[in-house]
Amino acid sequence: MNPTVSFHTLGCKLNFAETSAIGKQLREAGFEKTGFENGADVVVINTCSVTENADKECRTIVKRAIQHNPDSFIAVIGCYAQLKPEEIAKIEGVDLVLGATEKFNLLSYIVDYKKKDQAELHSCSVDDANIFHPAYSFGDRTRAFLKVQDGCNYPCTYCTIPLARGASRSATINQVIGQAVELAGKGISEIVLTGVNIGDYGIYDSDKKVQETNFSELIIQLDNVEGIERFRISSIEPNLLTDEIITIVASSKKFAPHFHIPLQSGSDKILRLMKRRYRSDLYVKRVEKIKSVMPHACIGADVIVGFPGETHDDFNTTYNFLKELPVSYLHVFTYSERDNTEAIVLPYSVPYAERKKRNKMLRILSEKKRQEFYRLNTGRIFTALFEDESHDGFMHGFTENYIKVRMPYDKSLINRPSRIVIDRFDGGLCADAIFETEPHVTL
Repeated sequence: MNPTVSFHTLGCKLNFAETSAIGKQLREAGFEKTGFENGADVVVINTCSVTENADKECRTIVKRAIQHNPDSFIAVIGCYAQLKPEEIAKIEGVDLVLGATEKFNLLSYIVDYKKKDQAELHSCSVDDANIFHPAYSFGDRTRAFLKVQDGCNYPCTYCTIPLARGASRSATINQVIGQAVELAGKGISEIVLTGVNIGDYGIYDSDKKVQETNFSELIIQLDNVEGIERFRISSIEPNLLTDEIITIVASSKKFAPHFHIPLQSGSDKILRLMKRRYRSDLYVKRVEKIKSVMPHACIGADVIVGFPGETHDDFNTTYNFLKELPVSYLHVFTYSERDNTEAIVLPYSVPYAERKKRNKMLRILSEKKRQEFYRLNTGRIFTALFEDESHDGFMHGFTENYIKVRMPYDKSLINRPSRIVIDRFDGGLCADAIFETEPHVTL
């Protein structure tokens, strides 16, 4: 009988892509993938360290794995494993801890996958994390996450990602094109380009002084890949989202009119404290440019509340800034102190209860923004891609501008671009719609 392996991934789309790539290595070596609840011979936990809760969740997942099978060999990899390897090694039940580069060699560390009395730890200096490891997620018939870039050179004062993943590095255009073609051959209809800082995509010369290619060139090349219906750009920094990129997407055959642009704060004072590389006026220009060439584009924003020094006036500035801006939804994060960051020593800590209050206010605003965006798109024609999942007899999909739609489950529509007219918005997260040329259905 083949040994079994299960995976639990925390955090971002990039982590999911890397988990999938590591999973492929293990399957090719004879491991059989199974559900986490089945108590596999080997359990791989790919960790995140963006928030304090992600660290705590790692402990919870280890405990659950042991409950399912006390004899499971537990390997912890990813960002938290790079930042706090000794801390993870002390968690009861953990057998192996692999850092930023070692995680891609997991197979060589689990030859016998027997429980250990003491966790084995392998973690390099983050300065040695300088090789790009290609990866993409695979499993959902409709959508895949394709890694094009890794690491970050930005010294944001709240962020541990450069400490966990190292300096910015990228795949070559030929690597990305090759993997996109491979995914098309697997029947994938939509690819989401992922990375830590994908706007910084580029291949440099040996002295890292001359950039030989950039993100604009990459998306121009991807637009010609046959067999992929839709490309979607994940999060991209506002200072790196150029007018050229926006114009390319607007005229593209395949790139979705959907941008996720981190804001973090609408207060320029707080942006300076965060060491962000833009100010609020640039953010406004980016949003205005998008809307001028793609009026129905979806725009999402990341926001951090409760950053040290954020007064009530600073928060109100952010709230009003977002209220007036035509963004479609928000991802709201409550600031949490992270070791080895500059922000942890900044004065004027915001009380945690106040942080939670501000988070709730922005989440309510986000829901209002999303509903308004849905209402504005009622009556318009879009293309939806439906996924092979049934919830209470309904299937769900997304339009190119990221509107979630539903209809009674119909296997013939899975992974097939469907031209629809959004007929009615029900006030929730989904919309009613009709086919553009067919009888009425509920989406």
